[in-house]
Amino acid sequence: QEQLKESGGGSVQAGESLRLSCVASEYMYDMYCMGWARQAPGKEREVIAAIVRDGGAMYADSVKGRFTISKDNAKRTLYLQMNNLKPEDTALYYCAADCWGEYSENVPPKDFGDWGEGTQVTVSS
Repeated sequence: QEQLKESGGGSVQAGESLRLSCVASEYMYDMYCMGWARQAPGKEREVIAAIVRDGGAMYADSVKGRFTISKDNAKRTLYLQMNNLKPEDTALYYCAADCWGEYSENVPPKDFGDWGEGTQVTVSS
């Protein structure tokens, strides 16, 4: 019944890597645009990466160069490879679909219409 299911979160030290995965339902995976967002306690939700159907990706400045979004159509799975993690990356990470707002090859969407339950990522110094 879960439309978007994230996994792969955990606790790591600064500089280490994690890869998040998200298995999507057929309905959600059919969305033209999908992505990842995160939210730390007391902070606003931040869209950090998005990917469109043909594979084009866009990233927030805060993660550009460190995170890579990708997808496997056969597995109907979205991924977020997170390298060189920093303490400020600590947040609940959400897989999401249905990008809202204006976006382009350089600018990620402002929000998403559908969200998973989230997976926690904690980065310690």
